[in-house]
Amino acid sequence: MFVELESREMLKLMLGCCKVYISESRNRAALESIEKATKLYQGVAIVNKFEDEAYNRVGYTIVSKFTPNAVEESGAFRKAVVAMVRAAFDSIDLELHCGTHPRLGVVDHICFHPLAQTSLDETARLAKSVATDIGSSLQVPTFLYGAAHQDGRKLEVIRRQLGYFKPNSEGNQWAGALGSDSLPLEPDEGPNQATPTKGVVVVGATQWVDNYNVPIFTNNIAAVRRISRRVSGRGGGLPSVQAMALAHGEDIIEVACNLLEPSKFTADQVQHEVERLAVEEGVTAGKGYYTDFSQEKIIESYLKLNSIM
Repeated sequence: MFVELESREMLKLMLGCCKVYISESRNRAALESIEKATKLYQGVAIVNKFEDEAYNRVGYTIVSKFTPNAVEESGAFRKAVVAMVRAAFDSIDLELHCGTHPRLGVVDHICFHPLAQTSLDETARLAKSVATDIGSSLQVPTFLYGAAHQDGRKLEVIRRQLGYFKPNSEGNQWAGALGSDSLPLEPDEGPNQATPTKGVVVVGATQWVDNYNVPIFTNNIAAVRRISRRVSGRGGGLPSVQAMALAHGEDIIEVACNLLEPSKFTADQVQHEVERLAVEEGVTAGKGYYTDFSQEKIIESYLKLNSIM
């Protein structure tokens, strides 16, 4: 077990985590191609895959060993992530995509997190190198955020400027390409125009973020939007919690949350607050769920996959 690792081993353990969010969950051949891309690189492993058919979105959690100040050592990790991105572009057309989760591109979001003894600065350097590869070799507009951006720009700032939060189709869905090839925000890497088939990519580096979704049993999107607003830090609710209302099947709308400081504001607190607000709105909240493992479980899974234990 992870908890049984000797302390001296933990002090030497340096890992990087990358979450890659793909705007597709229904095309099995495309997903197989994306997953196959990582298998060419030793020491890189997909430790979790979270599929959501209603959102038409998949989140991959990829982990690799990480050696500071050694480009060649992190090369496999960097190449594996770029290979996944390339495979996604080769097999998915954004113009044909439709789902109830917002997105800016075929590869909507890539976020790097330090694990174990790796620092955020080291992780940010890797994120920037991946963004450079995507922008230059794949010729896709790429935006940086968090520690990967020189001013620490927030992810939500990019998304708001690019119209991420506004559904463009009936049923509170996002369908087809971005509204315009011209971008209102200059990318950090790559061309200044997006192609309809690919869209753009956002790449960042931050400390750990938990994703926690709470289902609300209603089709009243306005009520769930009010709940989402009030539970979020932006709306005066729980600090460092971001939330939005997303349709999730018939008569279910989720309060989808990002917990930016999960050690301070937990999923239990989010659950309790959503339930309280749901009562005020006259709707019923169900039990929420995480979309990924904990940091500890991710490390344990990686170690098992690589026969380190």
